[in-house]
Amino acid sequence: VNGLQARTFGVWTLLASVIRCLCAIDIRNGTLYYITLFTFVLALIHFLSEVFIYQTAALTIGVMAPLMVASFSILGMLIGLQYLEVEAVSQNKKKN
Repeated sequence: VNGLQARTFGVWTLLASVIRCLCAIDIRNGTLYYITLFTFVLALIHFLSEVFIYQTAALTIGVMAPLMVASFSILGMLIGLQYLEVEAVSQNKKKN
């Protein structure tokens, strides 16, 4: 890894963490929720492609950890999405 790649990955990680923190603060914001979900999907695709397509990373604990975090986060957010949509529907009924 050269310096540019390391800094780019570092900036991506910082951006993803800011998005995820903002979603945690405002969990009912549907747009932010989808963007956060997408950051986990991108992370999962990135690490899976590095292991299986490009073969630039071995399947060690250093790679397994982000794969597990992304996988469980995607699963949890998809389950939470149902509650977010149900709450939005109930809010619209209360307004009418």
